[in-house]
Amino acid sequence: MKEHTTESPTWAGAEPALSVLIPFHGDDPRPLLEALDRQAAGLDGRIEIVVLDDGDPDRVRAGAVAADVAVLRAPARLVSVPNEGRARGRNRLARHARSERLLFLDSDMLPDDEDFLRRWAHVEAPVAFGGFTVDGAPVTPHTVLHQAMSRGSDCLPAAHRSRAPEKHVFTSNLLVRREVFECERFDESFTGWGWEDVEWAMRVGRRWPILHIDNTATHLGLDTAETLTRKYEQSAGNFARVLQAHPEIVARYASFRAARVLRRAPLRGLWRPMLKRLAVATAVPLKLRVAAAKTYRAACYAEVL
Repeated sequence: MKEHTTESPTWAGAEPALSVLIPFHGDDPRPLLEALDRQAAGLDGRIEIVVLDDGDPDRVRAGAVAADVAVLRAPARLVSVPNEGRARGRNRLARHARSERLLFLDSDMLPDDEDFLRRWAHVEAPVAFGGFTVDGAPVTPHTVLHQAMSRGSDCLPAAHRSRAPEKHVFTSNLLVRREVFECERFDESFTGWGWEDVEWAMRVGRRWPILHIDNTATHLGLDTAETLTRKYEQSAGNFARVLQAHPEIVARYASFRAARVLRRAPLRGLWRPMLKRLAVATAVPLKLRVAAAKTYRAACYAEVL
């Protein structure tokens, strides 16, 4: 696929020790780029930033990102391609990286403190996940469900995540050594949303230890309840693929156990839409909406068991 690149003045000749890899499609990465550029300034050129414009639909924003990359103080490159998807795009970013350590960040993240990059610069593990938070994300009645769901299952301290290391790996804040990534890349046959990062961690975890640390960034891009439930629907096919490839691991997950129970429940076509309506209804108490969303996700997965 044809690509176009834009570099900052310090890109040529840099010899970075850490490559920060950021794809964007539908989100504005400029606040993250500004924060990283500020932190990289104190690390003696050891940090490079590689950004992927994965066919962003807002071409005005894409042009503004290109202009920002061109004036960053840190070594930086923007790679622009038509939309090719989450897994393939991240694999492409890794090919442009020049260091032996790759830090994948989502474009709607923001470091939680000024030592974020400094901490990552000293992590030598084969694979490490830093965690994320949502407490500082802008919240509306339409996005509060996503915040609550994330707080309950994803925004966990490292000690908790370490109990099931592969389950709590996301590309939002993930460090990988190059030799690991060369052996296990993201599976480009995944389509849509969900599970491609966890499936990758399942493969990696069979060969290398996965370290969990507390070096968090805030996930700013909370989804509306309508978008979140639609993503659950889209992820069912990916869930089925992961179950087929790693049945002994998925069998331990609560989402699988719940889906297996719901698979035996009658009249799913009648009550499943009711769960979705409860989850998206802003007038419903939040605890009930969370319970409905979790059950709705399991009901979607039950269809592919």
